[in-house]
Amino acid sequence: MLKSINSLFNIIGGILNILTESIYWSKDCIIYRDKIYFQILNIGSNTIPVAALISLFIGGVLALQTGPQLAAFGIEENIGGIVGLSMVKELGPVMAAILVAGRIGSAMTAEISSMTVYEEVDALKTMDINPVKYLVMPRFIAVILVMPILVVFMDVVGWFGGAAVSSANQDIHVAYSIYFKNLKELVDFIAVLNGMIKSVFFGILIITICGYVGLSTKGGPREIGTSVTKAVVLCFVSILISDYFITRFLFLIGLD
Repeated sequence: MLKSINSLFNIIGGILNILTESIYWSKDCIIYRDKIYFQILNIGSNTIPVAALISLFIGGVLALQTGPQLAAFGIEENIGGIVGLSMVKELGPVMAAILVAGRIGSAMTAEISSMTVYEEVDALKTMDINPVKYLVMPRFIAVILVMPILVVFMDVVGWFGGAAVSSANQDIHVAYSIYFKNLKELVDFIAVLNGMIKSVFFGILIITICGYVGLSTKGGPREIGTSVTKAVVLCFVSILISDYFITRFLFLIGLD
């Protein structure tokens, strides 16, 4: 039991160390602007097609599940606001984070852990190049810039998915104009900002966790796969746990 607790605190300490180093080395972001630009394009190209597909069907499923229940009480015209708020406050940022963790985080961990195992990280240190500055910081800056945009994109696609189902399903049968009118009444800038703030925190979690796991990999090539699995699981758990605390914090400061 004590060994598990000690291991947990070691992981948390290592992640916080990567976070503080990433923040510190962000001062050199201009020097590494090419790497940051590459990571922005990499995150976007690897996630946008899948994000569009996921969010379209999430919006559709939300409408399909809630629409008939609302129609039973004669308030189906409120479905636009329900789908809209569900997407911007919760499902958009959480699903975006899970997608980035699964695609970008796993690739990042595999790359850094392989460099660690094959002593390329040691070579960087020999050349007086900080591994966090060179490998983690560009991704850290890129994910902070990309995550809010990705979440807004997923929100909008999800809204259209919900609108399509609401209009086409005979049990709901809410016109596009009514759907988007209700959505506009309930979804304001604060609600969208709520999801964007969450997405930035989730992105920071993903990059720091994957950076920590990759740089702390030890052993042979077999450990690379183990590190990738460990990083993705840690990201998923951290996203879902932190979601509650971030939501609570935003509620306390009036952004919920």
